[in-house]
Amino acid sequence: MGNQTAAHSTNPFIYKRVLLKISGESLMGKLAYGIDPEMVARVAEEVKAVTSQGVEVCLVIGGGNIFRGISGAASGMERATGDYMGMLATVMNALAMQNALEDADVHTRVLSALPISAVCEPYIRRRAKRHMEKGRVVIFAAGTGNPFFTTDTAAALRATEMNCEAILKGTRVDGVYSADPEKDADAEHYSQLTYMDVLSRDLKVMDASAISLARENTIPMIVFSIEKTGGFEKVLRHEGKFTLITDQPASRPS
Repeated sequence: MGNQTAAHSTNPFIYKRVLLKISGESLMGKLAYGIDPEMVARVAEEVKAVTSQGVEVCLVIGGGNIFRGISGAASGMERATGDYMGMLATVMNALAMQNALEDADVHTRVLSALPISAVCEPYIRRRAKRHMEKGRVVIFAAGTGNPFFTTDTAAALRATEMNCEAILKGTRVDGVYSADPEKDADAEHYSQLTYMDVLSRDLKVMDASAISLARENTIPMIVFSIEKTGGFEKVLRHEGKFTLITDQPASRPS
């Protein structure tokens, strides 16, 4: 263990406090819907690998594996009602992740934008920051607590409130491409983009509100593959393949 720590110290982390955003679909693993315990446990181990070395981490998890407000609205349900149901789905995912993290001996707190005192704490900014300062992983649930806002926007908002140094979006692919790389073999990988590149090219990274909020607060965004073992730790050192989104023109080779 000592030798491993020494090896890590030669290539320090770029960021000391980050927000990890993952979609609900990421927790499905190979299932058609719901939560795959093996996938949740693997993500928990990714988080543990960096928090054990002093990085402060908070998470926002989507709810698309259980319910998505847009699909509910499309089938005749009122959009606001569908979104509230989606928020409750994120609470379920947050509790599953908390359980996996605590099974891995990582102290974790779930803070919900909707008060559900029986299972998690209400979101209070100062309390959340204090949890992070004490080395606890904080999972933000129920989005912003308001309908018509996505968990992407919630991630950018919470990252701003927590003074995070970066927003990391864990996806199924290792960065942003010109097209879906799972469908188009000729899709171009972007190593670095500006916020305006993402907005003007309508790249499907996060919704426009999230990108604009990150841009306004100059919080770098990094898109990487959460499905690759060790990917979270590598990207915090700017190693491996990923896409960096900042207000600076491209300087990393593609």
